[in-house]
Amino acid sequence: MLVNASETLSSLNALTCNLAFDLDTSQRAIMLGIQQMAELGQLLVDRALEQVSPSPEFSNSPK
Repeated sequence: MLVNASETLSSLNALTCNLAFDLDTSQRAIMLGIQQMAELGQLLVDRALEQVSPSPEFSNSPK
């Protein structure tokens, strides 16, 4: 479930970033704000995913 959320937010991030540059200045600012929220959401989901299923490169590190 978290992987799907991460992939969806990544796609949203790419779509909004690409679309933003086709818009006028005021609409671009709104779209880039939405893109930033999607990016923050993706960071949170990725952090949660790392807590649930740590990647092998970090699982052997000292605590």
